[in-house]
Amino acid sequence: MNELAQVLLLTTMAGSAIPVGGLFAMTEKISPEWLETEFRHSVIAFGGGVLISAVALVLVPDGIKELSLTWIIAAFVLGGLAFWGLETLLDRSKSSMAQLVAMLSDFVPEAIALGAAFATGEKAGMLLAFLIGLQNLPEGFNAFRELEVSSKLRGWKLVACLAACVPLGPIAGWIGYQHLASYPRGVDFVMLFAASGILYLTFQDLAPQARAENQRAPAIGAVLGFLLGLIGHVLLAS
Repeated sequence: MNELAQVLLLTTMAGSAIPVGGLFAMTEKISPEWLETEFRHSVIAFGGGVLISAVALVLVPDGIKELSLTWIIAAFVLGGLAFWGLETLLDRSKSSMAQLVAMLSDFVPEAIALGAAFATGEKAGMLLAFLIGLQNLPEGFNAFRELEVSSKLRGWKLVACLAACVPLGPIAGWIGYQHLASYPRGVDFVMLFAASGILYLTFQDLAPQARAENQRAPAIGAVLGFLLGLIGHVLLAS
């Protein structure tokens, strides 16, 4: 299997985690109610932990390789501002698709970075695919829950809506592989831009939702999510 085929396959698999998370949300029912609530908070916290591990272990270390400090600062500032602006617009529009758009806003640049990483021979491509898939599971879960409340779609129609997002991964991966690999500084900029946006979303949206009054178990979800990313990093480096 050539590298481009690997990119397309891995980005498809990572994107497929989105509707899988939706399927899990559709069928998940836990009793009593307090346990179900704590489980959902734990899922959100787990997703936050995986996102942080992607930032700390892949996007930032690889993103700073070719860039000067000025460009590093510019990428981080622009990424944070862009995600802040996107979330502000979505919040003002009161769109039922806000959670879906927010999810894709980190999935797409990560898939671009994955494609470019494979084209330049970076070993981080495989790890990034693993982490993207891990983060898409809880994000698909949360997107299903929020869309179920805020839109008219239900059940399988909602899962189909999430599944329609899957092709964006291979398309973004192909763009990164074919068109950005010859611009390593551009790829690094995209990585840091995405890392900044992910950090913003994690602390703006996921961290507050993961906190539950008098419940400390959800915070363990964040630790486990980061640990899983760390294990993948160590295995890849060995």
